[in-house]
Amino acid sequence: MKPLLFTCVPGRSRRKPLSAGLLALLALLFPAGIAPAARPTLAKPAPAGAPPPPLALQRAGDAAAGLPRAHSLLVSWQGQLLLERYFNGTRATGLANIKSASKSVISALVGIALDRGLIAGIETPISSYFPEVLTAASDAPRRAITIEDLLTMRSGLETTSNRNYGAWVQSPNWVRHALTRRLINPPGATMEYSTGNTHLLSAILTRSTGKSTWQFAQEAIARPLGFQLAQWPRDPQGIFFGGNDMLMTPRQMLAFGELYLRRGRHNGQQVVPERWVAESQVPRTQSRRESDRFYGYGWWVRELAGHPAYYAWGFGGQYIFIVPDLDLVVVSTSASTLAEDRREHRVTVFDIIERLIVTPLAADATQTSAVN
Repeated sequence: MKPLLFTCVPGRSRRKPLSAGLLALLALLFPAGIAPAARPTLAKPAPAGAPPPPLALQRAGDAAAGLPRAHSLLVSWQGQLLLERYFNGTRATGLANIKSASKSVISALVGIALDRGLIAGIETPISSYFPEVLTAASDAPRRAITIEDLLTMRSGLETTSNRNYGAWVQSPNWVRHALTRRLINPPGATMEYSTGNTHLLSAILTRSTGKSTWQFAQEAIARPLGFQLAQWPRDPQGIFFGGNDMLMTPRQMLAFGELYLRRGRHNGQQVVPERWVAESQVPRTQSRRESDRFYGYGWWVRELAGHPAYYAWGFGGQYIFIVPDLDLVVVSTSASTLAEDRREHRVTVFDIIERLIVTPLAADATQTSAVN
């Protein structure tokens, strides 16, 4: 197997020194000498006769049930599915539009492509994949954008999200539109959230693997985890949307979260390279909106109730939370439609997960440890 090529090019000053607090967070996320967990990746319902979930988890489910936009809430702790609730007419078999949580799946596919030697390295300039677009002399700064810059939202290109989203998805060529946005920052310098970055990664995966992003995801992730991945929307050139509108059931989202919790392994098979899982969780840049929220390779990173966590996050309240030191994965899905209450809903879901799931399970783990 070809080794992963994750190193940065010497002499290219791209990152600011990490703060002492951030270094402490990294030490908690990646303690030295801990071997990958040997538990199965897929969470299983608690066996008959097992202790019931803590009362707080029931409260979490009841609190989510009172939210008109909530669709599901699942909690896997120590490999057991402690809570699985569906709301507002949704069912376990229903597909959820996971919105920008798709970016974490695209990141996993990039790591697998690197491991297989289909992409030369994370510092590979993207110009080699789009020679027909970046041809002008004025495109020289754009030709310096790397795979890593796209993964960390530091391409320097003007965003295609938010106020610019409609014009982008209505354009006749999404790749060209994203690539030809004006440069507002030097590549590798500043995070500017933009789904155009991950759509370019989908185009790169398509060209480097010789398969559609959906076909590659089906073969590399879904099939090893034991499920079929539904097709999701494509751009006018037929490239599957990179970083938005993927369709998964909540159980499939949970399986993906468990895969990352187990450092990329499922049933003895290394599905996502272990090193890529670790690299993806390292905070590379900081959110411009919240000082305690960081971004790695397609994953958000922050603390939950004092515990290091990383998570996939999609518009409207689509979440896959992973809390390694608690052996915990939490999934939530919600209505992804535009509405005035969507921000309030997102904050409430986050609060339910932190106060009514992470906090009591952490306390239970502490008490169990003290007894043993």
